[in-house]
Amino acid sequence: MKRYILLNPGPVNVSPRVQQALLRGDLCHREEEFSDLLVAIRTKLLRAFVPRDYTAVPVSGSGTLAVEAMVSSAMPEGRKLLVINNGVYGERMLHMAEAHRIPTVELRYNWTERPDLSQIESTLQADSTIHAVALVHHETTTGLLNLVNEVGAITRRAGRWLLLDAVSALASEELDMVRDGIDLCACTANKCIQGLPGVSFVLVSNAAMVAMQQYPQRSLYLHLPLHWEAQERRSIPFTPSVQAWYALDEALDELLEETVAKRIQRYHAAAHLLRDGFARLGLKSLLPPDLQSHSLTSLLLPEGMTYPLLHDGLKERGFVIYEGQGKLQTGVFRVANMGHLTLDDFRQFLTALEAILS
Repeated sequence: MKRYILLNPGPVNVSPRVQQALLRGDLCHREEEFSDLLVAIRTKLLRAFVPRDYTAVPVSGSGTLAVEAMVSSAMPEGRKLLVINNGVYGERMLHMAEAHRIPTVELRYNWTERPDLSQIESTLQADSTIHAVALVHHETTTGLLNLVNEVGAITRRAGRWLLLDAVSALASEELDMVRDGIDLCACTANKCIQGLPGVSFVLVSNAAMVAMQQYPQRSLYLHLPLHWEAQERRSIPFTPSVQAWYALDEALDELLEETVAKRIQRYHAAAHLLRDGFARLGLKSLLPPDLQSHSLTSLLLPEGMTYPLLHDGLKERGFVIYEGQGKLQTGVFRVANMGHLTLDDFRQFLTALEAILS
């Protein structure tokens, strides 16, 4: 099968080590060997991302499952969730809350702008029934990076929780769970952690987990305290995607060897190389530089170029890009720099892109 360089925002190219981990063998999840794997993954997640006062809850499923588990588990009866909506994934958290009959307050912004911090603060001050704020760190709709530290400071001052969707940001953007006041953080294996689809996780402050055990159980499979209580006993409530867990275990070893700080530096270097190349080719970014993440760039399609023509030409040359979402579907294409890729991979991509555009 032909190897493609995946420049879509997940699933990503993974290393031979991670691929090889899939072959560790079949394993029953009720055996001690799986219990050891579970403990290892939870321990490595905490080593990588949060040094103290948190617990890790891995679950089988996509990043969307982790986000929905976070939203549905973190809300007490009758309290509201304030959803910051400036992209498809903020909108998705709003729909998750509504599906679980959680009362919501929405602050909606254009997809190319960050939320108004003063409006978030005044909204919390005006409504004491708001329990938590839901925010997307990196909106892959556009590549926009929201200001987690500033929103976390607001929620902390107001005595509310911060629920963070970091699905496409963790391990590519600087984040400090304690400093930034994050109570729950949802992520997935198959983006910047460079594992494979099929397993995700939520990092939860110990204090939040204690409180959540008293909150309504709105779902069987998605209820985080149910998973956590089993995992604390070295068990798991439902059948996991064992091979994907093997791959995550290996990907976490790679991450810890590289270090999170150097992974972030590598992604930043790739983003800068690509954006310099885009500028040289005359392509225009959807966002100004100060709003952009370091793992995805949204670009305006040049005049006379359609997305299918660009996509198919690049795929013939071994590169896969991504179209825009929603109202941006026809005028924007996206290039991610996540995964087990080198600067030479990105240079080859720019060469292919130049050939098609010219």
